[in-house]
Amino acid sequence: MTEQEELLKLRELVEKQQSAIAEKERIIAEKDELIRRKDIQIENMVQALLHARKKMFGPSTEATVMEGQMHLFETMPELAGHLQAEQKKITVKGHKRVPRQPGVREEMPAGLPKEVEEYIINPEDTCTKCGAPLKVIGRETVRTEVEYKPAHLLVKQVVRQVAKCTSCGSEGSENPRDHIQKAAVPANVLPHSLATPTLAAHILYEKFAMGIPLSRQESDLYRMGLVLRKATMTHWVIRCSGEWLEPVYWRVHTKLLGCGVLHMDETRIQCNKEPGKKASSDSWMWVIQSGAMEPLKATFFYYSRSRSGDVPKRLLEGFHGYLTTDAYQGYEKVEGVKRSLCWSHAKRYYLESIPLDQNGKEIPGSKGAETREYIDLLFQLEKEMKGLPPEERKEKRQTASRAVLDAFWAWHGKTSKTQLWLCFFCRLGTLLFEPLTKEAAGPGGFFML
Repeated sequence: MTEQEELLKLRELVEKQQSAIAEKERIIAEKDELIRRKDIQIENMVQALLHARKKMFGPSTEATVMEGQMHLFETMPELAGHLQAEQKKITVKGHKRVPRQPGVREEMPAGLPKEVEEYIINPEDTCTKCGAPLKVIGRETVRTEVEYKPAHLLVKQVVRQVAKCTSCGSEGSENPRDHIQKAAVPANVLPHSLATPTLAAHILYEKFAMGIPLSRQESDLYRMGLVLRKATMTHWVIRCSGEWLEPVYWRVHTKLLGCGVLHMDETRIQCNKEPGKKASSDSWMWVIQSGAMEPLKATFFYYSRSRSGDVPKRLLEGFHGYLTTDAYQGYEKVEGVKRSLCWSHAKRYYLESIPLDQNGKEIPGSKGAETREYIDLLFQLEKEMKGLPPEERKEKRQTASRAVLDAFWAWHGKTSKTQLWLCFFCRLGTLLFEPLTKEAAGPGGFFML
């Protein structure tokens, strides 16, 4: 083999080795990419597990401690200077409560009726030391007690007088027949039953206010001497709801439609027994509440098997004020209203984006945490403005709150890769700073649920 042939073989061997090395590097790169994707998936699953565990076992409140938040941003000194230039300090009158003195209990039962039980010294009593007569010089309060008197049942018979006309039926009378006249009697709350207003109200209160099932009420009433079956009480509850409470229920709905600001939300519930629907399927409870500035303080609950936007469209027909909701698109079907979205709902998405360590604690420095601080600063300003007149609160929002929002949007535009969330918050800002009437600019703050 010549030297030229050996050189060609060596070159061919080198090319094969380089090709094999390139193939191995390609395989390694693919494996690295696969490992990187797997690591991302594992981290996402770990974060989802940590957030689920925090949501299930962590504190349910969404409140954030405001102390020390100003140093979390690199640009907060500039923001603070901006706020100082455009905002006058809002002072809130402090609340002082006098601590209760030890041994003084008059304020605890202050709203209860009082009864004095006095013990006197008999005139025949004499001094236990020398036997001389005694002279009363005053009275001393020994102690204050609260006595409990158990409820009792009373059988009440409604009796009325019956009278006969002395003229009718007599000879020469215009009316040849006798006339019997009975005394007027108030109508029964449930005709043809033992129910009285007090007994029916007690059963409804125990069931819905205290959460005591009718079966337990049956046992309780039996111990008090009344045999009242659960089926009978169920029938009473249904009849009272339909005949007495439902007209009031729909009257509350009519009054709510006349308000200037309403809050609305929907919540999943499960109805165990409903025709044509599985017990495990979701139903919805729609809630409408009047704004904090409204003279009417009312909350309206409406059950529906569907979450369709036709439900709020039907419930809010005739309402033309401000409607505060979350970002659910079903509310877009409601016509003739001004939508105002909720900062608390928007904050939740950023809370879920904050990464957690293995102990479930937040990892500092994330963009979600910085966004939360901006929103919390808005909440703090609203807390300080609470109680101010509507026009003054609107003016404070235009200066203090707008400065925070301008800083937030500027920061959001620099850190976000997409403008979708920015458009969402611009929508919030448009609704927030739209010229408000005195009724709409109420003490409830940033139109929050």
